[in-house]
Amino acid sequence: MKKALVIYYSQTGQACEIAEAVTLPLKAGFEVQFEELQPDPPFPFPWKGISFFQTFPESVQEIPCKLKPFSFDRDENYDLVILAFQTWYLSPSIPMNSFLQSPEAKRLLKNKPVVTIQGCRNMWAMAQERIKLRILEAGGRLVGNIVLVDRHPNLISVITIVRWMTTGKKERSRWFPAAGVPEKEIRDTSQFGEVILDAFQNDRLNELQDKLLEMGAVCIDPVLISIERRGIMMFRIWSRFILKKGVYGSEARTGRLKLFKYYLFAVIFLISPVVSLLFSIIHRVNPARAKRMIRYYSGVG
Repeated sequence: MKKALVIYYSQTGQACEIAEAVTLPLKAGFEVQFEELQPDPPFPFPWKGISFFQTFPESVQEIPCKLKPFSFDRDENYDLVILAFQTWYLSPSIPMNSFLQSPEAKRLLKNKPVVTIQGCRNMWAMAQERIKLRILEAGGRLVGNIVLVDRHPNLISVITIVRWMTTGKKERSRWFPAAGVPEKEIRDTSQFGEVILDAFQNDRLNELQDKLLEMGAVCIDPVLISIERRGIMMFRIWSRFILKKGVYGSEARTGRLKLFKYYLFAVIFLISPVVSLLFSIIHRVNPARAKRMIRYYSGVG
């Protein structure tokens, strides 16, 4: 029997739930092992006060945190590695990024096919680009990518995700829908696991991403991609500015983190609607550019 290792980080349990749904059909041909990444000390959940923003500079600059020792067998020759993670500030979450920078990851991923799974709000492409690079640096081969998003309007999803992260309340409220990826969509991801299993059984890994795309595993919005590309440039400037005042948890940088918080919400609620309209017009005028973006960010190359 082939062996698959699922590496994941999940504060809320959503990433783990998605990974379990995807890998359920794989168990017909794989022995599936799960490895949860555990920061030491753990990040808080729910996030309280400014702690929600404390991870911003380290996320963007890809500064690793300490992880507890891994339980998977470092000498095992796994046939497939699955990375399940979420996006923090247009970047890979700190625990996943920390793992990918570890010696164990470089040893594990070398010459291995890798499938990535994201469960996020709606902006994930810049984080995926960084993950692609880390996999390539480790000598791995990205063969598939699955992305599940919150499909509610952008501003609505901001409100619901912030409520979830800061209070732990995911369920529907009087005025707003439930946060995160809908449960039905999570359950339906088992169909992607069937495609992955078929690709292995028929030696068609080179065709895997195309098959996943046919089934809707990734949905690209060129407008959001354009916003992300500009956003990550500003985030890098802000993150360097904040890091000059200290490392994660330092009270000396609280003032700059608060400035960033005001900046972020002003951009999201005041500027992003105008920018979205502008990019929508640009992509309508130049549809070829939008198609190139969709083709590139849908792929695994």
